Amino acid sequence: MKTDVLKSIRETEEEYQAMIRDAQAERKKSLSDAELEAENLVLKAQKDAEDYRNQRLAEARAQAQNRYAEIVREGEARAEALKASGNKNLAEAVDFIVTRFKEQLHVKA
Repeated sequence: MKTDVLKSIRETEEEYQAMIRDAQAERKKSLSDAELEAENLVLKAQKDAEDYRNQRLAEARAQAQNRYAEIVREGEARAEALKASGNKNLAEAVDFIVTRFKEQLHVKA
């Protein structure tokens, strides 16, 4: 009887040891899975952040390019307006200079 009880205790002890080993193995697997998932989440977050940064940079470049084109168009329009205004007064300016030149010729002669 004592041997049966001792044998039963030993078997129960071995079962508990096996359960403890299984639990520890499951704990290690769970930790490993959690670390892998955390690493994947970090990598995904970094990729998402990089994609967002690239998108915002592309949008900023597009806005800057559009503003540059707008400024160039405005400058060209102003230059054309000044040129047209200058051409409009060109005939009068030429007449004025020729008249002054003739006056200077008559004064010296």
